[in-house]
Amino acid sequence: MKVALVTGASSGIGESTAVELHKAGYTVYAAARRVQRMEGLAAQGIRVLEMDVTDDDSMVAGVKQIIADAGRIDLLVNNAGYGSYGAFEDVPLSEGKYQFEVNVFGLARLVQLVVPHMRRQKSGRIVNVSSIGGKIYEPLGGWYHSTKFAVEGLSDSLRLELKPFGIDVVVIQPGAIKTEWGGIAVENLQKTSGGGAYQDQVKQLSGLFSQTDRGSEPKVIADVIVKAAQARRPRTRYAAGFGARPILFARRVLSDRAYDAMFLGTLRRFA
Repeated sequence: MKVALVTGASSGIGESTAVELHKAGYTVYAAARRVQRMEGLAAQGIRVLEMDVTDDDSMVAGVKQIIADAGRIDLLVNNAGYGSYGAFEDVPLSEGKYQFEVNVFGLARLVQLVVPHMRRQKSGRIVNVSSIGGKIYEPLGGWYHSTKFAVEGLSDSLRLELKPFGIDVVVIQPGAIKTEWGGIAVENLQKTSGGGAYQDQVKQLSGLFSQTDRGSEPKVIADVIVKAAQARRPRTRYAAGFGARPILFARRVLSDRAYDAMFLGTLRRFA
């Protein structure tokens, strides 16, 4: 029975991924800071871990526990992350650094911790949940998009680096998904820049984010993650969820200026 570690598993994509991997026959360790929110997962036979991806001790302890219990780790799903928005001049550097701690360095540290075990097994798979935001950009999202661009580049380098050891690295690029992410992003955006020089852009982007109720259910992404985990030869990237493929296609074929004009035109609809 293969062993999986899923971070950010207390809600949304992470929670759904833990459930679907469990159904697929994996021994699943669901990790998050809010253990009390994972009681439903525990009731299904999923093993829960208290883990904060900004706390090195908790990550080290979590991986040690899995190895002690199961003796191996076959799949790491790096899902923990959040969106922090605001005008670049308004966002404190401390918040930008924390965004990187959660979205990039926590992911990177877990890779460092699990890879030695995967190398010894001569097999393993790392699935990094990025975003279409790792290929596109928006105003007021400089820090968030920087972290996701970093995840994309890190994953590409890791894929080549780990291939000789039988370890695959896969990127998941969700579009709009019905999770807490949109509400948290809007709250941060309005708190940071809602009353200043950027308030018109804040209103427009908040209106765009409010459309997340049209997004896909988290299970759509969870199913794609299970597919990537089980594929004999996984693709390097999987884009899924509301709007993901057409938006990424538009970014590939449009020049920067054409993309800018398209996105700003979309925002004006929420003025």
